[in-house]
Amino acid sequence: MVDNLDLLIRDAQACQACALAASRTQVVVGEGCVPSDLMIIGEGPGAREDELGRPFVGRSGGLLDRLIAEELGRTREQIYIANVVKCRPPNNRDPRPEEMEACASLLDRQLKLVAPRVVLLLGRTAVGRVLGTKVPLGSLRGRLYDLGGVTVIPTYHPAFALRGGAARLTEMRVDFARVHLLLEEGRP
Repeated sequence: MVDNLDLLIRDAQACQACALAASRTQVVVGEGCVPSDLMIIGEGPGAREDELGRPFVGRSGGLLDRLIAEELGRTREQIYIANVVKCRPPNNRDPRPEEMEACASLLDRQLKLVAPRVVLLLGRTAVGRVLGTKVPLGSLRGRLYDLGGVTVIPTYHPAFALRGGAARLTEMRVDFARVHLLLEEGRP
């Protein structure tokens, strides 16, 4: 069977693989351009995302949209945005390992369908899951990683930058600028 985005969305909407399915309003699969040279992966939907069925739509989403526009010269419609889990964890807690494992095949399928050259990971949960590490994010950011031929760049979650002040936002801007350079290198 050939996988496609519509099939992935249907599978995600029918998923009951973990306890998060029982309390969700909507499944937040992801959105954007498929295929895309850039995929951004966060941790999991918050309350507003669960309500609207879209990733990164609250204050964090506003900052993410601004960074995408200012540092990448793009819009969210020109890239693909997803999370490691597709249903909202209660009280916006971090997704548990078993919840991330339950969504792992959906994220793997998204990566194959989107076929990005660069993946930007937002926050320690996404970094830990995708890179398979428990090393603190502060020790990982600023470096490039290879995931089967895809360049991976870890950075802070926009919510952390909103709480962390100008220094964290500046570090995020540097990471986004690195993404921009990598994407420009691949253009004819």
